[in-house]
Amino acid sequence: MANIVAIVGRPNVGKSTFFNRLVEERKAIEDNVSGVTRDRHYGHAQWGGKFFSVIDTGGYVTGSEDVFEAEIRKQVKLALEEANVILFVVDCHDGLTDLDKEFANVLRTSNKPIYIVANKADSAEKALMAAEFYSLGLTDHEIFPIAAVSGSGTGDLLDEVITHFPDQGDENPDEGIPKIAILGRPNVGKSSFLNALLGKERSIVTDEAGTTRDAIHTRYKLFGKDFIITDTAGIRKKAKVKEDIEFYSVMRSLRTLEDSDVIIVMVDATRGLESQDINLISLGIKNNKGVMIMVNKWDLIEKDHKTMEKIKKEMMEKLGENRWIPIIFTSVEEKQRIFQAIELAVKVYDNKTRRISTSKLNDLLLPEIEKYPPPALKGKYIKIKYITQLPTKNPVFAFFCNLPQYIKDPYTRFLENRLRENFDFEGVPIKITYKKK
Repeated sequence: MANIVAIVGRPNVGKSTFFNRLVEERKAIEDNVSGVTRDRHYGHAQWGGKFFSVIDTGGYVTGSEDVFEAEIRKQVKLALEEANVILFVVDCHDGLTDLDKEFANVLRTSNKPIYIVANKADSAEKALMAAEFYSLGLTDHEIFPIAAVSGSGTGDLLDEVITHFPDQGDENPDEGIPKIAILGRPNVGKSSFLNALLGKERSIVTDEAGTTRDAIHTRYKLFGKDFIITDTAGIRKKAKVKEDIEFYSVMRSLRTLEDSDVIIVMVDATRGLESQDINLISLGIKNNKGVMIMVNKWDLIEKDHKTMEKIKKEMMEKLGENRWIPIIFTSVEEKQRIFQAIELAVKVYDNKTRRISTSKLNDLLLPEIEKYPPPALKGKYIKIKYITQLPTKNPVFAFFCNLPQYIKDPYTRFLENRLRENFDFEGVPIKITYKKK
């Protein structure tokens, strides 16, 4: 069984700061505003030779009619079900509050080990104030005063927590697993897509743009493949980003792009391919990622048998030289082609990791190069003698020739087109380099 720790509590007690301290990375957004974290957020940690997963959760508020707070309550309960150990974070500065007492009643139904973690104990006086939380009568264990910002007191707590893990755990259970990121403008259906795939509420979904803030990672199995799919915050034009929280959300989304293998750029069918979508695609290509376009809300379009081809043609024109990017039309609401979309993403990953043997490359491409050799320059003839694929993470092909400096961009595009015609590199940027031989 996996070693899993859930960090729970009311809003603004420092759960995300504590989460970032444990995973030794600023993965969760931290802000003094209440309710920044909404979805369950996972990371990996290590202590005393044992490895474990950590779940950060949103602040739990009872009796609220707010749509986000109601959804956060569901996410917290799912985290409690998943966890082996529960860390109930409270605030030494504020002391015991009614919200703490109400949430303690929720935790009483759990039969899992619960530790009360009194955060913001940044002085001896504040650490002594942690004793008032014993009145909750919630745990047989001692209360641990900590300061998540500095890490003070966390070592003693973790020494106790890892006693509940019989196994060492996996150092990084996600190592070597393909990573697929869902990116796009706000409110195009990214979280709904993830939830529809999983058949459960992994991400909070509302009609309000900007619901997702952190990048939400989920391990997923489909078509005999194991991969990580990540829901991200919607990305708007820089000029429209006013709040700090949205700024950090966008930064997390862009970092997710950099960490992924394949990006699914989700587009609203009613708006078409916009400049911000093109910017995301360009960023994916620049970072050597597999790229596909998923047109969502197809059910809202009035269409006949020619509509799809017409819109696809318009999008291809906007893509210009990047016509190798596949496009799929879906409706998450009606579950139309959503599994074909993820199947396409897996295919793009396979294309990205494809290795072509040197003999096959030379047998198929050299005859075509002989028919259409590079144009002579300054009376000098360029002779390509040999081709090989380099041992890189992304498809890079080396063409050995006598005068590599004289080959121009149009001929490079000719070679790329020949590679794409002979081998399946749909959705994958190809790099061509020339070496002297």
